[in-house]
Amino acid sequence: QVQLVESGGGLVQAGGSLRLSCAASGRTFSSYIMGWFRQAPGKEREFAAAITRAGGSTLYADSVKGRFTISRDNAGNSVYLQMNSLKPEDTAVYYCAAGRWLRIGTGYYDYWGQGTQVTVSS
Repeated sequence: QVQLVESGGGLVQAGGSLRLSCAASGRTFSSYIMGWFRQAPGKEREFAAAITRAGGSTLYADSVKGRFTISRDNAGNSVYLQMNSLKPEDTAVYYCAAGRWLRIGTGYYDYWGQGTQVTVSS
């Protein structure tokens, strides 16, 4: 099993940046695809970004492409989401997740963190 804990959320003005971190427990972190999802109030949880086991390939939602960057540190059991040029519509709870497939659907991810709130003011 993998336990995931997100951090780094907060309040930022539009155009600003935040870096989210996700710390994973367990010795098998490098065997998982890692993803970031987000959920705004009243909306379904949606895919933001994902990264392969060794970090060689990434996948982004169109809404964040060119502004967000996902990365991972397998030695440190961590995955990151660098968010630049933030917009009010990026406001959501952000979750990291671990899965076996590089996919955008929530059903492909087996383990989830509790989430961290990101609020972007206009």
